[in-house]
Amino acid sequence: MNQEYLDSGECFEKLDLDRVAESIALLPMQMRQVLAEGKKLSFAGGMKGVKNIVIDAMGGSNLGARIIKSVFSDQLRAPILIEAGYEVPAYVDKETLYICSSYSGTTEEVLVTLNEIRKRKCVKVIMTAKNGEKRNPLIELMENEKLNGYVFEPRHNPSGQPRLGLGYAVMGTLLLFIKSGLLRLPSREVEAAILRLESESARYQPSLPARRNPAKKIGLELYKKIPVLVSGNFLEGNMHTLRNQFNENSKNYSSYLIVPDMNHYAMEGFEHPKSEHKQLHFIFFESGLEHPRVQKRLSLTKKLVVKSGISHSSVKLKGSTRFEQSMETLQFGSWVSYYLAMLNRENPASIKWVDWFKKELDR
Repeated sequence: MNQEYLDSGECFEKLDLDRVAESIALLPMQMRQVLAEGKKLSFAGGMKGVKNIVIDAMGGSNLGARIIKSVFSDQLRAPILIEAGYEVPAYVDKETLYICSSYSGTTEEVLVTLNEIRKRKCVKVIMTAKNGEKRNPLIELMENEKLNGYVFEPRHNPSGQPRLGLGYAVMGTLLLFIKSGLLRLPSREVEAAILRLESESARYQPSLPARRNPAKKIGLELYKKIPVLVSGNFLEGNMHTLRNQFNENSKNYSSYLIVPDMNHYAMEGFEHPKSEHKQLHFIFFESGLEHPRVQKRLSLTKKLVVKSGISHSSVKLKGSTRFEQSMETLQFGSWVSYYLAMLNRENPASIKWVDWFKKELDR
């Protein structure tokens, strides 16, 4: 019955009132937009001498940074801290690249820390979206203080939700790192990842029935379950992102675990409470690009999940580079969270509790 419900198409018209499916499908176009705009972007004064990076961003605005940090951890020439809060690290100085990222430009925490870093001699960069005539304090600050930054028009995110404009967040962060000389990435590697997204897109579309749609299949397996995501280290940013998408898009609690670290603590927690085993569903993201020991650990962890009587699914990634596999995971996971939202009879764009919380804070 649930499969028929997903395949009927009625749920999409009834629940997807903000064009979320369209935003997910436009991920490659978001990336292409940034790629084209990046060719014209230059930073006054340069960024020589940067030895550490701090990215100040919250929620959906820091997901792109988390993905890039994980995927390119073995290539980035400076350590990265993602500061999701009100504090500015004591070590921030002239050798720090401090990126303030807020899709709306109105994020409270980012604006608070911005006042502090204006007193520091760090390299300041802004990343934000220009949404029509809406006021954006970050853009105003860039213009008034002549700060470097990247401002994009989210033409390919009709939903308006930051977590669904991740092509901008991922490529925008990548662009800033490349322009600052902190990362070298051949353009052909980016192009290959986008081409893979474009070629795979048809497999996940709402019009394709569940028996031929891998994202719908996993969505059905997750219905009335708590998803627990498992991967190796280079996909940690993706696991964090998909966890957020299940919470916000699907209105479904989720968690994630990273191998090998989880093998040193989490497995003992499989014992109790046994009554909750039926509520959990593990999803293993398997990559042939992981360290051989990580691949063996993932296989053994899966066996332990089976021994514990917990259901699971496996997603075998096919991309030829870590970046390709990361984008593959992002595309697939976004669609899974969308179909789970449909099964939960939820509008995937609405965030009623986040909106309530912000109103209460302003009282």
